[in-house]
Amino acid sequence: MSKLELNSEELCATYDCSTFTFQSTAEVSPLEGIIGQERAVSSLEFGLKINKQGYNIFIVGMTGTGRSSYTKSLVNRVAPREKKPNDWCYLYNFNNPDQPKAVSFATGSIVEFQEDIKELLSKVELEIPKVLNSEEFQKAKTIILQKLQDKQSEVHTLINKKAKELGFALKSADNGLVTIPLNNEGKPMEEEEYENLDININEELEVKSKELNLLIIEAFKKLHEYETEIETEVDKLEYDIILNRIGDYFNCLIKKYSTNVFAVEHLNNILQDILGNIKRFKEKEHKAEIEIEQILLKDTRPRDNFQNYKVNVLIDNSKLTGAPVVIEDNPTYYNLMGRVEYENKLGVLTTEFTKIKAGSLHQANGGYLILRCRDVLTNNLCWNALKRALKTKKMQIESIGDQMGLIASSSLKPEPIPLNVKVIMIGSSYEYQMLYEYDEDFRKLFKIMVDFDVEMDRTQEHAYKLSRFIRDHCEREKLRHFTRDAVGKIVEYSSRLANSQDKLSTRFNELVEIIYEADTWASLEDNDLVTAVDVKKAIKEKVYRSNKYEMKLQRMIEKGIILIDTDKKVVGQVNGLAVLDTGEYAFGKPSRITVNTYLGNKGIINIEREVKMSGAVHNKGVLILSGYMGEKFGNSFPLSFSASICFEQLYNGVDGDSASSSELYALLSSLSGIPIDQGIAVTGSVNQKGFIQPIGGVDQKIEGFYQVCKAKGLTGTQGVIIPRQNKDDLMLNDEVITAVKEGNFHIYVVETVEEGIEILTGVSAGIVDNRGRYPRNSVFDKVQEKLKKFYNIVKKDENVTEKNNNMTKKEDTALKNGKKK
Repeated sequence: MSKLELNSEELCATYDCSTFTFQSTAEVSPLEGIIGQERAVSSLEFGLKINKQGYNIFIVGMTGTGRSSYTKSLVNRVAPREKKPNDWCYLYNFNNPDQPKAVSFATGSIVEFQEDIKELLSKVELEIPKVLNSEEFQKAKTIILQKLQDKQSEVHTLINKKAKELGFALKSADNGLVTIPLNNEGKPMEEEEYENLDININEELEVKSKELNLLIIEAFKKLHEYETEIETEVDKLEYDIILNRIGDYFNCLIKKYSTNVFAVEHLNNILQDILGNIKRFKEKEHKAEIEIEQILLKDTRPRDNFQNYKVNVLIDNSKLTGAPVVIEDNPTYYNLMGRVEYENKLGVLTTEFTKIKAGSLHQANGGYLILRCRDVLTNNLCWNALKRALKTKKMQIESIGDQMGLIASSSLKPEPIPLNVKVIMIGSSYEYQMLYEYDEDFRKLFKIMVDFDVEMDRTQEHAYKLSRFIRDHCEREKLRHFTRDAVGKIVEYSSRLANSQDKLSTRFNELVEIIYEADTWASLEDNDLVTAVDVKKAIKEKVYRSNKYEMKLQRMIEKGIILIDTDKKVVGQVNGLAVLDTGEYAFGKPSRITVNTYLGNKGIINIEREVKMSGAVHNKGVLILSGYMGEKFGNSFPLSFSASICFEQLYNGVDGDSASSSELYALLSSLSGIPIDQGIAVTGSVNQKGFIQPIGGVDQKIEGFYQVCKAKGLTGTQGVIIPRQNKDDLMLNDEVITAVKEGNFHIYVVETVEEGIEILTGVSAGIVDNRGRYPRNSVFDKVQEKLKKFYNIVKKDENVTEKNNNMTKKEDTALKNGKKK
């Protein structure tokens, strides 16, 4: 075995289940908290404790790391220990009806106040008609009205007497009283008789008529004034008797809520409004007015005399055990900021203060509001509205039309409510960086960043906590308990997800999937406990459900549709390895990389770049090859060659630099003429100094090439070259490990280009001596020899060209001189 080859024990970090002190998860306690997120937990706990403006929290992490569930559980543990916030309601504003008043009450008292108001109004509605129809009131009112009648009789008697003295009789008409002259017999004159009067008598009657009319006008004026006084006296009687009947009800509530200035003010306003609008409670008169209004508006709905006196309970915290915790899953503008609802009345939208509805910010006021960043950013106006509320520490309920300034409409503008909330936003690292970079308010408002990691150290403590994590899910979801060997397989699978032998994944969602599926396979086998076999079955079946495209590519390789050699030696050709990700599943796929070298001065040509099918990172990797070749072989003479590099049968583009070492090996093979063993695939990036650098997806790449070799026939010489730094990332499946153990497949780790080219060609790379030469027949000697040959050819051509140019110049000079002679 080569010193660069790994043995089977180094290909996967199996977990020693003997370190567990239990036989199954039934013997361990359920997990409390979260595993392996010490930094995030510490940051979140601190963020929840600090109570200053701007110290809202942004949770960063990948989906499935437990960021949401842990945040909710921790906040729900902290909130009950905090003080309950006040209740809030909106009351009618008697001075400015378009601006309802926001009033706070001690926790739990708002509903009581609402019920007290309801009870008060029901009493008022019952008592006022009763008192207005009472015998006592009617007697007092009759006495007052009798005075009016007496006064009216007195005025009429006085007028009639005066009219008689002046020789006139009074007759009622549609437009008032009409004066009629009397004849000598004291009877009203006929029209013919009046017309036959002497002109002097007629003029005398006209003067007396005017005098009488003035007297009548003056008398009726005084009578009207007296009627007004009587009405005022009746109103005062009504006021006093109603106040006397309902005043005690109000006084009781005013005394009860004496510590709340706004509640007392509202009660006084209700009382004064009732006393100032007593006619609404006079059944016959008010009913007639309503009927007329309904006929005109064609609206038959019942009228509520007490609408303006009601209490619109916005937030009732009476049922809380501490500070509120609100999780808003659909943060639209209105869901977040609250709304004023409208009602369609005969085609006209109307509203009033009882239609003001709370938003999530109102519900979370005094506590915690949990939001998803993506949801907030994708809902129009939400982000700006949230920022404004946090900056001003006030919640203002407005319509979207008002916010955008598109509609100038008459609507309610409720008083803003003071805001004291800690917002917890959950998002990705990209969303955090984007907001931090492009929104200057963000860094002022979200000063606590909580970063959930995707991996944790693989320690015995974390493995034990993972067993408790399994126990917790078994208990909550009524699953079968896991044996300790099954737990060990879950630990190994977690390392596989983390792509490291020394780490465990914190993408707990993916672990939970295997836990659930393993339980299902155990149930199908009628097992009492979930065993290691069930876990392995769950993992295998999960792969099978998702590897359709991998299998299709494998069959295309088997049939020779995709050209991959695994048992030949070819010059200028190597099998590179790439990872294809379908979202749910990622797998390795070999790609044939070919290099042709020839005389020229274009350097290394990346065909994928020329046709714009490669990304920037891949282009960088190819350009690095020029730097390596220049330092390695360009110190004695200039490099004069052209090389074209191509990923064969590649139709969808390539990016990443993990194939740069493969491209360099193929380039060296093409220049040296030494063939590369096609049974050995390569992955790893390279720098200008020739050191091999680590890459990602090493497990998938190895397993993908193994499946190709297996399909084409294992020869015992096939394998994969990987960077040495990736050695601790290996968590290969059992099939590959068995093949390596039996000598049918090999894994090599390299640090330099020299180590890799020697494995691929079986020829020493060569070490340069003091003269800049490499050992005879080494790979680098062959490369240097070919490059020098190219250089000599180019130099010879340049000399010939220069000589021809010089001869041409001499001939031209001679010709010019001859012409002059």
